[in-house]
Amino acid sequence: MSRRRYLVAYDISDPKRWRQVYDVVRCHGQRMQYSLYICDLDEVERIGLLCALREVINHRHDRVAIVDLGEPMGKRAAAIEFMGSALPLPDLGPNIV
Repeated sequence: MSRRRYLVAYDISDPKRWRQVYDVVRCHGQRMQYSLYICDLDEVERIGLLCALREVINHRHDRVAIVDLGEPMGKRAAAIEFMGSALPLPDLGPNIV
């Protein structure tokens, strides 16, 4: 099963739910900024992430954006540019803990 790289960003209005979303997303990827993660996932892991997030967010007040960046080692992997202090992107492979 091939892996794809996703950019996951969230804006959660309640501190308790923010912590729950943080716990879910950090188990699937590497934190790049405050509420921004890079996640290398196969299809089963992606569905697991979506299901876990659906259970904890308030669908009226919270927002989660998941952007498919393509294959981690493909042409689009180089599409991420940094200004200022850059963090290393994750190596190809699972990040789920």
